[in-house]
Amino acid sequence: VQLVESGGGLVQAGGSLRLSCAASGRTFSRYAMGWFRQAPGREREFVSGITWSGGSTYYADSVKGRFTISKDSAKNTVYLQMNSLKPEDTAVYYCAAEKGIVVPIYPGEYDYWGQGTQVTVSS
Repeated sequence: VQLVESGGGLVQAGGSLRLSCAASGRTFSRYAMGWFRQAPGREREFVSGITWSGGSTYYADSVKGRFTISKDSAKNTVYLQMNSLKPEDTAVYYCAAEKGIVVPIYPGEYDYWGQGTQVTVSS
């Protein structure tokens, strides 16, 4: 599975961005997908995840109510809609894929990663 993120950028606090993660290479529909982020000096952390069916979604407490994950299986793409952005959301955002039903929340449980996209939120 090859993953390519896009959609990052610079936005003011309170603004919105939509990240995309385009997958190719294998049967996308059988993979759980996750979004992670890593700020300078910090560990990579789970942000959101979605099951291969799209029927279940998961969010870190820090983004719940502000971020929405979705997927378009026909386009092999997962999205992360980020609203009400805060300066503390500034990080490199990565999407990840893991074959199976369960959505892992630890980075080490994912086999495939994108290259990351920078999100910077100014105050």
